[in-house]
Order: sequence, then structure tokens, then C-alpha cells
Amino acid sequence: MSKRSKALVQEELGVWGSRGVIGHFDHPLSRPWVEFTDKLAPLMAEVVGANEKEVAVMATLTSNLHLMMDSFYKPTPERYKILCEAKAFPSDQYAFASQALAHGLDPTKAILELSPREGEYTLREEDILRTLDEQGSSIALVLFSGVQYYTGQWFPIESITKKAKEQGCICGWDLAHAAGNVPLRLHGWNVDFAVWCTYKYLNSSPGGIAGAFMHEKWNDIERPKFAGWWGHELATRFQMPPTFSPITGVQGFQQSNPSVLALASLLGSLETLKEAGMMNPVRERSLQLTGALEKLLKQSKYFVPASEVLQKYTQSGSTAPGFTIITPAEPSSRGAQLSLLFLPVGSGIMQKVFHTLLSYGVIGDERQPDVIRLAPAPLYNTLEDCENGAKFVEKAMDLL
Repeated sequence: MSKRSKALVQEELGVWGSRGVIGHFDHPLSRPWVEFTDKLAPLMAEVVGANEKEVAVMATLTSNLHLMMDSFYKPTPERYKILCEAKAFPSDQYAFASQALAHGLDPTKAILELSPREGEYTLREEDILRTLDEQGSSIALVLFSGVQYYTGQWFPIESITKKAKEQGCICGWDLAHAAGNVPLRLHGWNVDFAVWCTYKYLNSSPGGIAGAFMHEKWNDIERPKFAGWWGHELATRFQMPPTFSPITGVQGFQQSNPSVLALASLLGSLETLKEAGMMNPVRERSLQLTGALEKLLKQSKYFVPASEVLQKYTQSGSTAPGFTIITPAEPSSRGAQLSLLFLPVGSGIMQKVFHTLLSYGVIGDERQPDVIRLAPAPLYNTLEDCENGAKFVEKAMDLL
């Protein structure tokens, strides 16, 4: 939590207590709630590489995903597939399946999932592009994660989007683990739409408000299918007209009045990010920190190179405790995250290590069945934090 976020939330609580509903229009700190998102949109646009009017701060990630898919997933008998990575975040999988079902399609046939090659943990760019070349005519929507939540792989957004467009596919992205983590240029890359949350690298608060992007080229074509009053143009919104007159672009997809406390928390975080110079210097610092953590972890006596895991644990049947890193070693193919896979798979070692790390004050993130995600946050973590993190992983393994 940023200090700025805490201060802004406290300020808005004060305005709520003293002004009540009037704070929507008459705000002592010049932040009328009805226009609060106007302060967020330009900052968010910088984060994702978009024009200000191409970005909306609204709702939640999966809700926004459904809104975008309702507009952009238009299957035909010939072109109906959704191309995505296998083992995408479960909420995305549920959304894809339910969207297919809503169109009367069998999800097992409509959803085309790509898996890594045998013995590998991440997808190869050439395999994704080849699939688009071979099956593009049957693919209606390409929808990968910007950064894969489990492995930490940063997908080549520009090249995948370019190939998808060449094949006549709509291309959207789930940027939950990319927004605020890696530099993005959604407008310049010709992405059709994207959605993301803000409570990971954007530090907006648990369950904080989400974001959506729609390229301006769609403004005159795609209108909200599930309208709400917060998407109505502000000039006449509070006249309560019976006919919907949407804000142009993605902001017209807003439905309900957002929580001002969630907005204030996000504003504080984005202002802190802006003060740090936005994504380029943050990315430089991230590369330094994650690179240092990786180097230290690989010095562990328990570390097993990813290329040796199959032979050691599957073919030879080793039961020795160990871990590997399944995140790409190439810095340009990852963000801040390193995913540590604990071995043997299914042995319960990860859970023991995770709880030991907690006792040392190291806050990672466990992902079943066997991964702990460690991500040095460039806005507040230090090289000393990386050294301590690696040291305590070693101690936790020693205690097994």
C-alpha cells in the first residue's frame, strides 16, 4: 500500500462523512466523485500505452472480460474458435467456456488451448504463430495473458497481435499480471481490446477496481451491449433520460457508479508510479532486482536446472527435495515474477516452504499444486530484500 493511497482514502472518508452524497458534485478537495475517473484515465493510459479515451477504469477484470467478449467474440460456422494458452487463469477459462456456451457451442471444440512442448514449461513464440498460420481461418478470437499468472512468461504481445490481425482474428489480452509490471503499447500494437485488474503490480488494494482498453478504431462500430447509467454521457446523465446515450469508446461500457474509496486507493498508487517516472525506469529497476534474485536462487544447492527436471525426477525417480525456476530465463520474456516449482511434484514440499517463508516475513504467493511466485516489486523492494528472500528459501529447504 502506498502512503499516498492511504492518505487519499482517509481524505475521501472525511468528505463522505462531512458532505455525504453532495461529494459527487461539491468536493472540498476538487475531486468531485462523479468525475473522479477523469483523474485516473490519463495515468492508466500511460501505464498500458493507450490514448486517454481508449481506457476505462471500471468494474472487475472478469466482468470487463465478459463485456469485451460480448462485443468482440462473434463466432460463425467457419470461424468460431478461441485461441488461448492452456492452464490460463481459471476465471478466464470459466469466461471462455461460458461465452462459448452462450453461443450454443461446445467449449471442448470452440476453445483451442496451446500447451508447452514436452519437458518445457512455457510456450514458444513460433508454436503460437504457427498455430495462427495453420488454423487462423477458424479462429474468431485470440486471447492470451500478457504475463502468464503461473509461469510468469511474458508473451510477445506485438508479434502475436500482428499475426492474429493478418489472419483476420480479433485479438484481446488479459493483462492482470502485465499492467504495471512490464511496458505496454496497446494502441501502437493495434490490440483490439484488453482487460486487467489493478491490485497486483498497480497496488490498488485487495479486489480493487479494474481497467479496460478498446482501440479507438472500434469507437464507431462497437457500442455497449449491456448498458448502465455510468456509461451514459455525463452532460445528461443526471437528467435521467430514458434513452441511453453512451460515452464514445470504451468508457461507454461503464455500468455503475464506482466505489470512490477504490478509486482513491488506485489514484494514490498511480500517482506514486508517476512520481517514479512511470514504466520505463520501473522496468529498469525490475530487471535489476529480478535478475539479482534469480542469480542468488540458482546458487542454491537445491536448485535444479529446468532442462534436468524430466530426467532426474520423472525418468530416474529421484525423491530429493529441490526446486527449479519455470519462468523464462530471458529477461525480455518475463516481468518481475519468478515461479519456483518445488520437487518432486506433488510431494507437499511447496506448502512447507511457503509457511516457513511466512514465518521469516517473506511474503510470496503459493499457487497449487507446487509453485511459489516471488516477485520483487521495483517501487519498494531492494537488493537486500532479494538477498534475504533467497537466503530464507535455502533455510526453508534445509528444514525439510
